[in-house]
Amino acid sequence: MLPTVDFCGLTVTRLILGANPFGGFSHQNQARDRQMVAYHTVDRIIETWGRAEAAGINTMITNNESPHVVEAVKEYLGGGGKLQWIAQVNCRIQPDMERALDEAMEVGCKALYIHGGQVDNLFCRQDAKTLRRWCTHAQSLGVPVGCAGHTPEAHHWVDSLDITDFHAVPFFTCGSVHNGEGEKFSLSDMLRAVACIKSIQQPCIGYKIMGAGRIDARMAFEHAYENIKPGDVVNVGMHRGDKDNMVEENVALAREFLCRAAGEDA
Repeated sequence: MLPTVDFCGLTVTRLILGANPFGGFSHQNQARDRQMVAYHTVDRIIETWGRAEAAGINTMITNNESPHVVEAVKEYLGGGGKLQWIAQVNCRIQPDMERALDEAMEVGCKALYIHGGQVDNLFCRQDAKTLRRWCTHAQSLGVPVGCAGHTPEAHHWVDSLDITDFHAVPFFTCGSVHNGEGEKFSLSDMLRAVACIKSIQQPCIGYKIMGAGRIDARMAFEHAYENIKPGDVVNVGMHRGDKDNMVEENVALAREFLCRAAGEDA
């Protein structure tokens, strides 16, 4: 297994397998989105999780709304899959957030966090009451609870409310895509993201470390592990349609840089 940390009471490898490619969220273009969706059948998603298990990852993250991804999660966990599931919970399909949180628990999540687009919108409205209600309900379910969010300002706001166990912080803000203002990836985002992660005492999940495929994987892993806190982890989506052994290659890179940080041989 890859090196692990105690993440809010869960033993989590410092590399988590993400799922944006599974749902066709390329953050590149619509043709790329369609390509990803066509490739990622339920069987291929489950196969990728099996490859992750074998390579040394013990945790995955998926959203709660892409129908074929949800089907894959249910089939995988129901069939005895070993990866523990952290759910990214949105409330577009199931508009009652509390019910959406309950449904994620019923499927079998071991931790969950509120989708960044929802948190961004609440931050813009300064609606702490709603976010506090959602997080309080989530914590009543007995699992670690976090919030995503696409800007450091949103995370500092959430942190000031003292209502979460962890944060999911992107290395890129993606512009204001969740407010309908299009995609934008700026390298300066990375500096602000790691400063944010370091300033938050709670553990963080760093994601979009490769800028949705815009940054070389080796450079991205090295930069991420050199800059996040020792108790933090990274979440990386992997599209095997580009390279079949991508999971194994990414695990090897993570192991190399984590061992280097610890002064050990990979």
